[in-house]
This record gives sequence, structure tokens and C-alpha cells, in this order.
Amino acid sequence: MNMHDLRRTPPGYFTSRWGQPEYTDWQDESLSWKETCYIGDWSFLWERRFKGPDVLKLLSDVSVNSFEKFAVNQSKHVIHTTEAGKIIAEGIATRLSDDEVMLFGRGTFWVDYKLRHGNYKVISKPDDWFNFQVSGPTAIHVVEKACGQSLRDVKFMHNGRVQIAGCDVLALRQGMAGEIGYELQGDIAKSQEVYQAIMEAGKEFGIRQLGGRTAFINHLEACFPTIVTDYLPAIFGEDMKDYLTEFKSAMPAFASTFNVAGSFEGGDISDWYRNPVELGWGKRVVLDHDFIGREALEKEVVAPKRTIRTLVWNAEDVADVYASLFRGGPSYDFMEMPRDQRGFMYADKVLKDGQIVGVTTSRGYSYSFRKMLSLCTIDVQHAEPGTEVTVVWGNPGHPQKQIRAIVAPAPYKQDNRRADVAVV
Repeated sequence: MNMHDLRRTPPGYFTSRWGQPEYTDWQDESLSWKETCYIGDWSFLWERRFKGPDVLKLLSDVSVNSFEKFAVNQSKHVIHTTEAGKIIAEGIATRLSDDEVMLFGRGTFWVDYKLRHGNYKVISKPDDWFNFQVSGPTAIHVVEKACGQSLRDVKFMHNGRVQIAGCDVLALRQGMAGEIGYELQGDIAKSQEVYQAIMEAGKEFGIRQLGGRTAFINHLEACFPTIVTDYLPAIFGEDMKDYLTEFKSAMPAFASTFNVAGSFEGGDISDWYRNPVELGWGKRVVLDHDFIGREALEKEVVAPKRTIRTLVWNAEDVADVYASLFRGGPSYDFMEMPRDQRGFMYADKVLKDGQIVGVTTSRGYSYSFRKMLSLCTIDVQHAEPGTEVTVVWGNPGHPQKQIRAIVAPAPYKQDNRRADVAVV
């Protein structure tokens, strides 16, 4: 791919995939997963059903994860990589029965591609489910009221089978906001009835609807790196030419969203790729099986070059970026609030003593912490929390501002996903 084409930033807009940009307002909605809970609509995710005696072998061959222990009604965060160990896609796999798995996310196309070009006794077909995320301290009460049964015995990353508004629903205990959370999944034809039932059940528990402006602030605070936002899929090399051709033909709208912005400049598109280890997913890489990218990741697990951290941006320096809009002369690139929503990877270079030591993405304003934060893949020798670094803000050729930042843990927010629901 031509690097000039990669820099062709699309027009700004707040995505409508989550419904409205705001329902109450983005500050109120961004507090919901700390104080009450929210409902967010992830029904736009791709789903594909894989069924047959070789289904676990197929997943094992194309994923860094182990499937030696994968129970019915269990879910896994699965990651697919190239031979170089760079991430193609990732998503959630749920085992529905002994020989059937539902896969969510962009990895559905990659797994189906390897199935079609391999030799597996598996049948694959697309499906269409709603996927409502209910997360926050009161989420357990909302979901239990909506379905009329207890979910206290459903373990983390396992599913309960319930009924809401007469619809069969899988209730996956997950927590993408770093809080107690459930993804409620079922037949898209009954999505509105289920959505309204959840909203009705949530009234007494302070439920909020999550709009597009706020949807990824929880990913930032809880450190959930996201495709296109924090890394580009590793599908543009010569070794992926055939796959990319099929992908573009089948999904032209999604294939056109791969754009970059920010001060980071690379010599090749692969400079925007990432491996699982540097995104904090090293524990997912299990070396008990052969998989695409094993050799490269085996070395990375032993001696990682970079890791993921949160950066806390200096408030005075950030304020000066906005102040430049009220001064004469050129202004700095605008920082969207609470964060960019425009379907591209905004990557800024991170300096230490004038040398590039990392790349920061997912820049966003946390109203609850009252801080500008970002995720950062950073050299391990500079990853100690408290380390002072500099972020260069501004696209190449534009006025650029050096912003002081402090390295902090990732996730920045306390991880409460596995909280004991028996006592809440």
C-alpha cells in the first residue's frame, strides 16, 4: 500500500455504529461504568458459526491461543497472527457445543479463509446476532432483573443461557470497561425487544445508553487495544496478497478504513503493525501447539522489545494546544473531545532524551480522572511507571507541540472485571 494513500485521513465524523453520538452527554455517559452501568450496542460485529469435528483444530492452527481446555459455554479472546507474529485480527470465540464455535470480530474472515484454503472437516456460515454490552457496578442487577434468574454462578469468560423478552440469550460475563459486565447475544430479529427490556430493568439501577463519543474511553482506561485504533491489521504484505484481495472484495467498506494520522512516521506500513506481546497479550500466546507465527512469537515472549503502558499527558501542555485556537498565527492540530472517532489510527511518536522510544495511540480525555490519557507501546527499558517522556503532537508538516507525559500502568483504571458477584 502506498504510504501517501495511508495518510489520506477520512472526513471527521462521530461513528453511528453505536447509535447516537450522545444520549445524555459524554461526561455523564463516561461516569456510568464507575457509578452505575451502561448498555452499548456492538451488534455491528461480524459473527460466523463454525461447526464440525475439526473446529478446534482449525482454531488452534490459526490462533496463538491453546484450545486444550475449552469447555462448552466458555469464551476465549483469540488472536491470529502472520508468520512474522504480527496481529491480523482478534476477537471472541464461544464454544456452543462439542463441535460448534461462534466467532465474533474481524477474525471471522481470516479463519474462514484458512478453512476454505485448508483441509478441515468444518462447515462455516455467517450469522447475525445482536450484541449488547451491559457493564458497571450495577450490571449484575440489571441483567438478573431482565432475565428473571440468578447469574451469580457464571464464571468470568463463561456464558449463562437465559431468556429476555422471550428471546434465548447468551450472557457472557466479560467486562470491557474493566468492571463487572455481560455481553448479551441473540437473534438480531429480536434485538429491539431485548434492548427495551434491559433499559426497563435498568431504570432503578441508573443505566445509561452509551453513545459513539464515549464508546472507547472505557477501552482506554481499562487498556483494551483495538484494531485500526491501536494497530493496523497485518494484511498488506506480499505474503497476504491473496487474502487481501478476497477481503477487499467481500468487505470493501471496512477495507477502506485503514488510515493513519499523527506525528509518527514510518518507512513501511508494517511500522503500524503490532504483536500480541507488546499489546499486553503475551499470556494468550501458548506454545503447546503449532500455529502461524509461533517461531517469531516464541522469541518475543522470551525477550520482549516493547510493552504497553498508559501515558498521562501534562495538563498545561494540553491546554496550550486548545489555547492556540484563540491566538494569532498557525494553530496546533485539534484534539477531539473526548477522543477521535474517525476510523483511523492516530499514532504519535514518544521521545526520551530526543530519541524515539515508543508510539502512543488512543489519546482520549477521561472525565472521571480529569486527565488526558493514551495507550503506548514503549521500549521495555523506558516502561517503568513514573518515567518522564515527551509526546510529539501534530501531523507531519503541521505545527507540532511537544507535550510532557508520565508513564503509568496499563490498565490505568483498577481492573474490577473479576469482582465477586456473590457479594454485590
